[in-house]
Amino acid sequence: MGQAIAAILGDAGHELAGGIDQGGDPATLAANSDVLVDFSSPKALEANLDAAIAAGVPVVIGTTGLEERHHWLIDSAAESIPVLQTGNTSLGVTLLAHLVRQAAASLGEDWDIEVVETHHRMKVDAPSGTALLLGEAAASGRGIALEGNSERGRDGITGKRGIGAIGFASLRGGTVAGEHSVMFLSDNERLTLSHSAENRTIFARGALRAATWLIGQKPGRYGMSEVLGL
Repeated sequence: MGQAIAAILGDAGHELAGGIDQGGDPATLAANSDVLVDFSSPKALEANLDAAIAAGVPVVIGTTGLEERHHWLIDSAAESIPVLQTGNTSLGVTLLAHLVRQAAASLGEDWDIEVVETHHRMKVDAPSGTALLLGEAAASGRGIALEGNSERGRDGITGKRGIGAIGFASLRGGTVAGEHSVMFLSDNERLTLSHSAENRTIFARGALRAATWLIGQKPGRYGMSEVLGL
């Protein structure tokens, strides 16, 4: 992702202040940047947030696999600086989440919801951050919390499907950049909302748009929906 973002910066009229990988110093980078874009790993998030806070610069977080502690750190950082966190920076996925929320709000519990995602064989977390983002959108549309209302990793004799549950299925293989479908299934009919990513450039473009938008915003926690005005 770092290489993908660097590749499009020049054409967009922006300058790359620098980049860091494992073992690098985020404080030096933050001090010379207008905004940080973080596509690293959950274990690097705290140091990157500390660097952004110290430098007083906003940060876009596209890192996936985050746990409750990481979201607490993001909430804390958002009291001092603008922070945009998302499971997917694609503008198409952002709109997809909006449509999923609308569909879930309009259709009743007799419509089962399943989120299906496919990624390349090297991806280490499942469900993907995007799948969870879409699941959260569906749960929000129904006015429920995703935690406690999702079904994952079905195997063996699992019993019948829970009423109102949001299911997840994760597929891994090849070099798939990312495919996500949200299925709404009822008796005798099915609605599927889908998005396919052909390469990482779409995420880089979305991250750049998010970073540009975030500069000048007030401290707080934001998402891609604000970038698109949804």
